[in-house]
Amino acid sequence: MDILWAVVRRTWAKALRRPVVLSFSLVQPLLWMLLFGFLFQRFPLDLGANLSYASFVLPGICAMTVLFGSSQAGVGLIRDLQTKFWQRMLATRAASPLILGGKIAGDTLRLLLQAIIVLLLGVAIGARLDPQASASVTAVLALALFAIALGSLSSLIALRARTAEAMAVFVHLVNMPLLFTSTALVPSRQMPDWLAAIAAVNPLTLTVDALRAALLSQPAPAPLVTLVPLALLAAALFGLACRALRP
Repeated sequence: MDILWAVVRRTWAKALRRPVVLSFSLVQPLLWMLLFGFLFQRFPLDLGANLSYASFVLPGICAMTVLFGSSQAGVGLIRDLQTKFWQRMLATRAASPLILGGKIAGDTLRLLLQAIIVLLLGVAIGARLDPQASASVTAVLALALFAIALGSLSSLIALRARTAEAMAVFVHLVNMPLLFTSTALVPSRQMPDWLAAIAAVNPLTLTVDALRAALLSQPAPAPLVTLVPLALLAAALFGLACRALRP
């Protein structure tokens, strides 16, 4: 556990030394919220009684913060690979899954904190929430599992490709399709049937729906229906990333 915590602290220290990245990851979601809020507020969307689009989209923006941040987890890993620091850590007696797990855990905790900050800023600019305490644990676990899954996938790509250019391609090829085939920005009942079918199996949709249940008291699948697929996905991708650590 000492190794795990040491890597978590190093991950946080690296993030704090790069305030531009932190500022961008906080400002960008708010810009999306403002732009899409102005864009869709004039269109009739079936959001539910007395629910503004700003309130509806805020849980999606919080999940988007985690999506964008965790997909870039491999960028820092590539820097460590290029400076040989990662190789030196793996050469120690510490178990390699603990080293990778510490990095992903550090990123996940940071992104959860950023999502909370985005949530508070969203409320400050006009979103209205109707919190449901009983669904909050499921929402936090769903957000964390989604961050672990995508962070593991990003780390896997970094360990295989080992180039910043490959990571840039990965970020663009994963973020936009996941975002626009989910319910982060519009409800599934407003989508064409084929898109709604894709959204139903999108892990980002499971995460966003859990957040909306907690923040807006909207109906959502049972906790196990949400958490089991996300947990299996996170475990599978973390396992693949650990296998990529082997010589």
